Amino acid sequence: MAGGQERILRGRIRSVQATKKITRAMELIAASRIVKAQQRVSAAVPYSERITEVVKDLAAGSSGTDSPFLAPRPEIKTTCYVAITADRGLCGGYNAGVLRATEGEIKADVLRSRGYLVIPVGRKAEGYFRFRGYTLGRSFSGFSDAPSYADAKSIGEYAASLYLSGEVDRVELVYTRFISAGSQEVVRRPLVPLGEEVVSGGDGRSASGASYEFEPGPEKILETLLPRYVEARIYAALLNAAASEHAFRQRAMKSATDNAEELIKNLSRVMNRARQDSITTEIMEIVGGAEALSAN
Repeated sequence: MAGGQERILRGRIRSVQATKKITRAMELIAASRIVKAQQRVSAAVPYSERITEVVKDLAAGSSGTDSPFLAPRPEIKTTCYVAITADRGLCGGYNAGVLRATEGEIKADVLRSRGYLVIPVGRKAEGYFRFRGYTLGRSFSGFSDAPSYADAKSIGEYAASLYLSGEVDRVELVYTRFISAGSQEVVRRPLVPLGEEVVSGGDGRSASGASYEFEPGPEKILETLLPRYVEARIYAALLNAAASEHAFRQRAMKSATDNAEELIKNLSRVMNRARQDSITTEIMEIVGGAEALSAN
């Protein structure tokens, strides 16, 4: 009986040790990718800041541009949420945080008798919202851990088309912002229309109050530049989400590795006790047999 239990425990220990090797490897891979993802986030900041300054200058230089990207709708009937999650799991609460935040906003819209539309980015978002019967638009996946600008462009063009066609009255991003390797937070950011804080305060006028001259004109430039600005915002969100995903996965795999080590220790103690019980039982049987023989 004890020998059979020992064999079972040895098998469990070998299984946990194999799992520990996998989680340890995934932890190291995620740790190496965090650095690259963080560098990509930092590299995208200058472009994002510069295009924001140009948009401000153009908006200040154009006396009341009527660009649909800058004009908020008088009434918000339908809100579009771009929910950015991962394509894979094994990353702790990373996906759950974005999904809960998006679902909370949807429920609030329903209570206010407003419509909604979800653009799921990542297979986890698509599977979650589709399974629960939410209203979905086009889904995007396959690039969560290493997004490119082309991916952001595709999402931006689709979201902008929904807004310009009047199908939705507002587009918001829901993603996980990367602060540091040990700190990330789920945020909700307006995407379209652009808020006043984005286009206000530009230097499109000189100190004397006269407007700068733009060629071919601020309205024409804004018409071309604003879609690029939307794409830049989405690209920055995708890069933040990718870095956050790797950080969450590293912590989750480290926790799994630590738990595997603890489980191996506990199973080893149980196996040692089982072996000791087996040895004690054998000794008692030998002593009992010897006493029986001496009695005869």
